[in-house]
Amino acid sequence: MNIEIASSQMESLGNSTRLRIYRALVRAGVDGLPVGGLQQKLGIPASTLSHHCRKLIDGGLVTQERIGTTLICRANYKSMNALIGYLADECCADGRCVETVEAAEA
Repeated sequence: MNIEIASSQMESLGNSTRLRIYRALVRAGVDGLPVGGLQQKLGIPASTLSHHCRKLIDGGLVTQERIGTTLICRANYKSMNALIGYLADECCADGRCVETVEAAEA
């Protein structure tokens, strides 16, 4: 993952409404949630939900699939794991890790 993608995804999650939407979708698992169910669960107006879902989709964190007349939203777990990995990959590369410091102090 490059810094531009990570930055875009972090920006997508940097809004409290989008973070609530994303967390609800992560909790829903691979089956995802229908847009109407997500709207009801979070108490968000349809137009607001649509706007925020678009930002998450554009960031690659959410996918949508139409099944008949139902639009299903799903967390993109591959992108989520890539972002988490990107953030943690170089943990303590230039210094000591918290676990090392805590162990030395114990």
